[in-house]
Amino acid sequence: MPDVEMKGAVSKAKDATKKDAKEEEIPKAVPVTPVAEIKSNIALIERAVSTLEPRFTHRVLRTLATLRKRIDATVLRTAIEQVYTQDVPEKTTLLSWVPVVSSTGHEMDVDTTVAPTKLATSVPSVPVPEGEIYLRLLILHFLLTSPATYQKALSLAVETAEKMQALNRRSMDPIAAKIWFAVERAYELGGELADARPLFLAAQRTASLRHDDETQASLINRLLRNYVHYNLYDQADKLVSKTVFPESASSPQFARYHYYLGRIKAVQLSYSDAHTNLQQAIRRAAQPKTAPGFYQAVHKIFIVVELLMGEIPERGLFRHPVLEKALVAYFDIVKAVRTGSLSQFQATLSKHAAQFEADKTYTLIVRLRQNVIKTGIRRLSLSYSRISLRDICLKLHLDSEEDAEYIVGKAIRDGVIEGRVVHEKGWMECSSQKDGYGPEVSEAFARRIGFCLELHNESIKAMRYPLNAHRKELAAAEGAREREKELAKEIQDGELDEDMGGDF
Repeated sequence: MPDVEMKGAVSKAKDATKKDAKEEEIPKAVPVTPVAEIKSNIALIERAVSTLEPRFTHRVLRTLATLRKRIDATVLRTAIEQVYTQDVPEKTTLLSWVPVVSSTGHEMDVDTTVAPTKLATSVPSVPVPEGEIYLRLLILHFLLTSPATYQKALSLAVETAEKMQALNRRSMDPIAAKIWFAVERAYELGGELADARPLFLAAQRTASLRHDDETQASLINRLLRNYVHYNLYDQADKLVSKTVFPESASSPQFARYHYYLGRIKAVQLSYSDAHTNLQQAIRRAAQPKTAPGFYQAVHKIFIVVELLMGEIPERGLFRHPVLEKALVAYFDIVKAVRTGSLSQFQATLSKHAAQFEADKTYTLIVRLRQNVIKTGIRRLSLSYSRISLRDICLKLHLDSEEDAEYIVGKAIRDGVIEGRVVHEKGWMECSSQKDGYGPEVSEAFARRIGFCLELHNESIKAMRYPLNAHRKELAAAEGAREREKELAKEIQDGELDEDMGGDF
């Protein structure tokens, strides 16, 4: 037994050493440096242009969100130097837009060797124009990260848009959609967003004539955002009515389009349409952790629209990890509307006024005052059978008895409460609550029972056999009898015995 145990221990030790040796032999995956990734993307763009396959360009653009967070001036200058091996005007122009970084030892690690990738091919000394536009896009995103380079980014955006329109290449359309987003961002951060509107309108007409769906969808969203930013909702509504959003657009573009439509419809008092569009925006949006800002912005306007429709949002919505902190002010508004406390509503509105104005929902939230008053009147009608208009003014913090009388009369006409206003005596009489019994209830049950019996009779009628089904059975029986007669006749004639052979 001791010998067996020693042999087992030795074999286990050998297996452990073999596993360690195998683990050491397996090379660990080295992360690709930003310079190598940029060069690989340029190679993919070259491949997309040569093979006329835009899917390679789309693959490059999908990595833009993560790549732009890893680039700096050193990375951009190194990538440009390695992509443009010859001294050409394009190389000099691109390097002029990248700020010169002093050697302080804090630059990002840059790999000057070419990383071996499956998709990377030999990049020519002078890339195609699509590669240059892609590098300009990366430089634009880098310049937009610092307020000191906003004006430089704006100049680069204008120059890039002009060059892109002068080249007029269809293989550049996927990159053009991203360029227009960067152009709008440069104008916005530069404080000249209104000046970009004529440029966007002209580019949208051109994209529509060329059937460039991606650029057209991006430009329509840029224009809608421009109009909504300056509260030009009538012009935004005219743009929506005069244009057709391309059906082949990506889901993020559709999400933005439905979001802007929801804002426009909410301002125009079309709350049902706004609610539908905002629901579509939430469904088509990216994951909450991927795009938390857009997810929060959509839900802010969505909650206000639900309150304006007379509905109370679900409490679980305010416990979402991405929305919990952003919706604190809106949760206070929901509580005020739900309780019907006008004083609580006014206090919450004044407390979070700055946030509501920044979110551009202040004017919509002000409209909730009537909903709060209606909720308060409904609660009073359930608590009192008769209450004076003066007491209503005190409880709901209204200005005068005339306002209270008008609001109560409107609530009675809209069916919010049941009662009447006695103007001579200055009070409101509420109708007694109906119980669950009486002639009206019995009549409703009788109608429901009659409907069920009628549905039962129709179902029984539908279960009957189809018309003239018996004729098919008669025809089949007659055919069987005729075949029997023919068989009997053949037996009598002896034909059947001859066919069966001579053994019988």
